[in-house]
Amino acid sequence: MGVLSNKIDREQLNPGDHIYSWRQAYIYAHHGIYVGDGMVIHFTRGAGQEIGTGTVLDRLLVSSSPSYDADNPCPKCGDQSKSDGVISSCLDCFLAGGNLYLFEYGVSPALFLAKTRGGTCTLKAADPSEDVLHRASFLLENGFGGYNIFRNNCEDFAIYCKTGLLVFTSISVGRSGQAASYLAAASTVVSTPLRFMTNSFGGLALVGYGLYCVGRLMSDIGMRRDVSKVPVERLIASPGLDEPEKTAEMAKED
Repeated sequence: MGVLSNKIDREQLNPGDHIYSWRQAYIYAHHGIYVGDGMVIHFTRGAGQEIGTGTVLDRLLVSSSPSYDADNPCPKCGDQSKSDGVISSCLDCFLAGGNLYLFEYGVSPALFLAKTRGGTCTLKAADPSEDVLHRASFLLENGFGGYNIFRNNCEDFAIYCKTGLLVFTSISVGRSGQAASYLAAASTVVSTPLRFMTNSFGGLALVGYGLYCVGRLMSDIGMRRDVSKVPVERLIASPGLDEPEKTAEMAKED
């Protein structure tokens, strides 16, 4: 792995690894936890429900569910094209024809900013593999709340499995590096103070990129202060994981 790519070979995988694969010409990535024996536990929505808005956006982002269907089911997983929630799939179904990448934990701020695309690494260190596997297996049996592409998505699931951390504020967008980078980019584009900082196009681009980097860095779960460690068993006792006010109540009780 390097600054430009986190791509790895299957032989390099270890149980408890947070892996991902890019979808739709690198528009977004699907994340999961490798649990060994060629299997991955991940959080998804059924085909055509990736966003769940009922708009054309649902068709632009193809479902992260495995691509096999009822007419040509995977010999190992069966038909999971309509699967919803936390599921277990073989590595081939999880990748859906894409390449394999490893999400990095405990990176330095310099490396984090060098990887300009969100959803590839975090400053936060990961917990031991046995804790990661316990959370993933527990959530496979009990669920991870309602899927929400901005507040409770597949990357959020994998990051929780790796760290046990939940965001407990309604002022931000989940734990997802992808969502945070999109928000940072959008905020930079519409930021009116930019035009007062410089008169040149190059200067404007530099200031804009700087604001984007700061936004990404401050949204990273390794930098945030609006997070709390929540035992996985508590999630079942507190339904509504995708609702910020519910996770805030859980955080206050810890």
